[in-house]
Amino acid sequence: MVLEPGKITEEGIQRLRERIGTYNRPRQYGVGLFNEYASRDAIRHFCQGIGDPNPIYWDEEYARHTVYGTIIAPPAFLYSVYWCSGRTGGLPGVHGFHAGNDWEWFRPIHLGDRISVQEQFTGLDEKESQFAGHVLIQSSVCHYYNQRGEVIARCRGWQVRAERTAAREHRKYTFEPYRYTQDEVRAMEEAVLSEEARGRTPRWWEEVELEEDLNPVVKGPLSHGDIQAFVAGCIGGLSHGLQLREMKRHPSWGFRDPNTGAQEAIIRVHDVQEAAESAGLPGAYDYGCQRCCWMGHLLTNWMGDHGFLKKMYVELRRFNVVGDTTWCKGKVTGKRQEESEHLVDLEIWGENQRGEVTTKGTAVVRLPSRNTT
Repeated sequence: MVLEPGKITEEGIQRLRERIGTYNRPRQYGVGLFNEYASRDAIRHFCQGIGDPNPIYWDEEYARHTVYGTIIAPPAFLYSVYWCSGRTGGLPGVHGFHAGNDWEWFRPIHLGDRISVQEQFTGLDEKESQFAGHVLIQSSVCHYYNQRGEVIARCRGWQVRAERTAAREHRKYTFEPYRYTQDEVRAMEEAVLSEEARGRTPRWWEEVELEEDLNPVVKGPLSHGDIQAFVAGCIGGLSHGLQLREMKRHPSWGFRDPNTGAQEAIIRVHDVQEAAESAGLPGAYDYGCQRCCWMGHLLTNWMGDHGFLKKMYVELRRFNVVGDTTWCKGKVTGKRQEESEHLVDLEIWGENQRGEVTTKGTAVVRLPSRNTT
């Protein structure tokens, strides 16, 4: 069967449907996992990439006096092992936009853990959209294991598959550069510099109040440097001969820059103007998993060293282009006990400088109780 590159065809859809339920070998850029080990360097580079200064991830002396007794990795560190977004191959040249994740964590990620991943292709739905007409929603489920075979986390991921030519023709998204006022810049900088992790001081379940707001975590204005730092710490990439060989194996995986003549992977939609335009967007934008990591940062700041992030559900609703600022926010929506666990339910969302909600979701955090210490 020969598939038409860049097109969603009935043959291509049928071929994908036949693969539902199958397992694939998780690989970043076709060359394996990015961070297989939760080493001190890998954890630090990840935190540098998402802008998380929490000392429990960085400072050995600080971490020695926490409940873990050592550095641990943030829950979202698993994005740097393998980015679960419903990627299952098929339909060469048809673009994939990461649309969301549904996480459940079962145990912490300890310094030195070796992590493996199993991914299963679980779903394929057809939709009509204003963005690109006929699109597909692909989903998969990933399980992450440590070196003892224990399940660290389970994640469901999904992405929108859209024809690049159709997206360019529809031109749904147009962006005007935002001009920040001095007051807006000052407010953002104050929020960033006043960010504080809860740290060693326990956030007791009994003290949490319904409708309580989480202190925002502010990311932006988003720069190309922010995106490059994230790639270095979480995504990785290929260069020179490694990239050329991958493009020879998968010709629709990249494009040739019309200005420089250089071959580029299509994932460069996140920092190359021409690549973004080829996918129907007017400018470079953040990685979906990058924004999910920011929501994790919001939650770990709030819960403190004694808390444990059990679940996080995130939908990516709007594009976040270079120059935009994301205010990561949240509030408490419920408190409950399940057996011996004291849980807090939260609503979380990301809001840009225009007041538009670009990201929304929910989370469940386990907190310590004064009655069980």
